[in-house]
Amino acid sequence: MKTTNLGYPRIGTHRELKRACEKYWSGKISLEDLLETGKSIRTENWKLQQEKSIDLIPSNDFSFYDQVLDTTLMVGAVPKRYFDVKESQGNLMDLYFAMARGYQKKEMDVIAMEMTKWFDTNYHYIVPEFEKDQEFELLSTKIIDDFNEAKALGIQTKPVLLGPVTYLLLGKEKEEGFHRLDLLPKLLPVYHILLEKLVEAGATWIQMDEPVLATDLTAREEEAIAKVYQGIAEKFPSLKILLASYFGGFGDNLDTALSLPVCALHLDLKRGPGLLDEVLESGKLGEKTSLSLGVVDGRNVWKNDFSSSLEYIRRAKTQLGEERVIISPSCSLLHVPNDLDLETNEKTLPKEVKDWMAFAKQKLEELQSLKTLSETPEHISHPLFKDNLASTEKRKNAALIHKPEVKKRVEHLSESDFRRTSPFEKRKVLQETHLKLPLFPTTTIGSFPQTPAVRQARSLFKKGNLNEQKYIDFLKKETEKAIHFQEEIGLDVPVHGEFERNDMVEYFGEQLEGFAFTQNGWVQSYGSRCVKPPIIFGDVSRPEPMTVFWTSFAQSLTEKPVKGMLTGPVTILQWSFVRDDQPRSSTCNQIALAILDEVVDLEKAGIAIIQVDEPAIREGLPLRKKDWETYLNWAIGAFKLSTSGVEDSTQIHTHMCYSEFNDIIKDIADMDADVITIECSRSQMELLDAFSEFDYPNDIGPGVYDIHSPRVPSSDEILGLLKKAEKVLPASKLWVNPDCGLKTRGWEETKEALKIMVSAAQQMRDMVAHPSH
Repeated sequence: MKTTNLGYPRIGTHRELKRACEKYWSGKISLEDLLETGKSIRTENWKLQQEKSIDLIPSNDFSFYDQVLDTTLMVGAVPKRYFDVKESQGNLMDLYFAMARGYQKKEMDVIAMEMTKWFDTNYHYIVPEFEKDQEFELLSTKIIDDFNEAKALGIQTKPVLLGPVTYLLLGKEKEEGFHRLDLLPKLLPVYHILLEKLVEAGATWIQMDEPVLATDLTAREEEAIAKVYQGIAEKFPSLKILLASYFGGFGDNLDTALSLPVCALHLDLKRGPGLLDEVLESGKLGEKTSLSLGVVDGRNVWKNDFSSSLEYIRRAKTQLGEERVIISPSCSLLHVPNDLDLETNEKTLPKEVKDWMAFAKQKLEELQSLKTLSETPEHISHPLFKDNLASTEKRKNAALIHKPEVKKRVEHLSESDFRRTSPFEKRKVLQETHLKLPLFPTTTIGSFPQTPAVRQARSLFKKGNLNEQKYIDFLKKETEKAIHFQEEIGLDVPVHGEFERNDMVEYFGEQLEGFAFTQNGWVQSYGSRCVKPPIIFGDVSRPEPMTVFWTSFAQSLTEKPVKGMLTGPVTILQWSFVRDDQPRSSTCNQIALAILDEVVDLEKAGIAIIQVDEPAIREGLPLRKKDWETYLNWAIGAFKLSTSGVEDSTQIHTHMCYSEFNDIIKDIADMDADVITIECSRSQMELLDAFSEFDYPNDIGPGVYDIHSPRVPSSDEILGLLKKAEKVLPASKLWVNPDCGLKTRGWEETKEALKIMVSAAQQMRDMVAHPSH
């Protein structure tokens, strides 16, 4: 019996990759320095997995930005707008980063490729772009280079390759008249060249990731997968393919998955707990096909329940024999932090809670332990098993988790708690009278740049090297500067800037009961952007107001309506590591009630506009449509619960980014937010089509420039997007804003971009007021 790992965190134990990338982008280190950092992280990861006795260690799971973008570069699917960048830069890394982040130097100004969520996770990938006459070529040999690099260290790895069907389906057609699957015959030869080169280099196992098998596929898509792997088996008969699908079971795709001529088939038994029985009882598994049992949760931080995992292993071994069983995490460990051993602060992560947890390194140790226990006849008396059992039992019965008053409040909710007093049409009239905003009102999504000075002050305060009053005075000055700047440029609805906040979820979790926190529990969100998700271990409640002080302070500095900024319950849930001992819907309603208390307190403090961000609503949507209704009922309900306790004259905003809304637009409308702001710049306002075709009833702020790129948009660019928007939606419904928060940007570019944005909005007002001009 073997152990395997599907992928390991690539940011480095102390976020070395983040720092190296950002230094490279700012010109502070050379390309050679950046590449050396990548090599160092890969070496550390491979050696750790070797030390933990992982039999099939992955390579090519490392990426400088995103594994889908890696594939795009590998197969040469570079959009034509980057050809000049490719010619001028002379190295693939700068081309690669230009596709991810945009490029603005001298006379060259190229927008970044679109970015969206990787299935139902908080990881973002760069969306491939395809044209009808798309050609492919082997442009990058990174996967082969990484394999050879590990081999030079004496480590035989299992290269990881995004499957060709999943790759195509994750992309977008950039013109009409074809389907991206039409490109498969052109794409496959590049994959075959790669596989041939890997075999020549000495690879015996290849991991092919086809996570689309966990989604609803058409007959054509299933046929495409079958054709791809039949062709690989015929061309490379000696190559051992581990086909990995994750984030759910196979569902209607089960027969297709079982028919594939692969050496091993991976099962995500955390998201598809009944999948092993389905496969074993089907009688359709190939006689020589092994099963990779994803028993260790690759997406959450809770310690593995050895009793449950060993039962899966026992059943598989009984039917298949030991040599056809592989033990694995459920998916890549990209989605969990590196090492629990680095957590030493018992104030933020109590020892009792820490004992219930496992990060990536510890999950490798769990695989090792499960292999040992599965080979031990009397495993129940083994110390590894006894320690695990004791820990899981302590967690089940811990008084720290359960708060009867919180559970009671959720149980006593009524239908009226989930709706506003009046319909939007009536609320809008009252809000217009109260707020007196112009046409095309301008605002931002909430955060302003977190400069080194802001981060340093927070760090000094947390370490006790800056007293509370001096820290507050510092934050007040930053807030004053932000408010004065917004007034100076004519922004209609200012924000306080969120200088006191570290992260839009962690900040709230730190003030809520039922949460724990880490010092080094970083997880990659996209590129160099890392987040440190809170851990929801128990019942959630709000002991006292969380944002009222800073929002009220900002409001005291201006006559304009300052927008209160909160993170919504679904996003707090989705972007945390959530307890797995009760339904997620119950936890979400607990968070919603905590946010409701804050919304009501902000209104009492005189805040007339309150934004409750829910960028993760779409992200949490189950991968199969049959499960959507259940999820949307409780997710949309939680948002409405958190926002429905205010007067009609109080304007509720929400924000969503990098999501496709077409298929859930009715549910977005059911949220009944007075204003929704969305990402539209990278998609060139494509996302607005959903809102126009459905006749979305409320107001919309389509993001008019991309904050995830360092480039500053031109006035004509923003004006062009606003004109596009006005053709789709009435001017009376449109707001003007960036597509996301400005926390990660610098002040210089932020000020310039916002001035251009406000100017463009003013021009739009003039055009509407004087159409003949």
